[in-house]
Amino acid sequence: MPRSRKRRPSSDRSDASLDRLIAGWKRTEVKRGAEWTIQPLSAAQAQKPYICPGCGRTVEVGVAHVVVWRADGVLGDSADLAARRHWHNPCWRIA
Repeated sequence: MPRSRKRRPSSDRSDASLDRLIAGWKRTEVKRGAEWTIQPLSAAQAQKPYICPGCGRTVEVGVAHVVVWRADGVLGDSADLAARRHWHNPCWRIA
């Protein structure tokens, strides 16, 4: 008789880790004296082309990249989010 493949509930999974997974591992970094929110996008999530402010080239559809916006802007969260930019991963690392 074949073994049954029952899933055991994971009791050590917290709501915070699930939120982080849903948010795509969003994180905060300090760079050039400012605090930035970084949201990674997978290749499957990259549905539109954008211009990378680091190199001026196009972040093509289907290319994994990061979306970056100020986390400490003086105009408020909605203004910071509206000013977000899509960067190539290497461009953001060296910025």
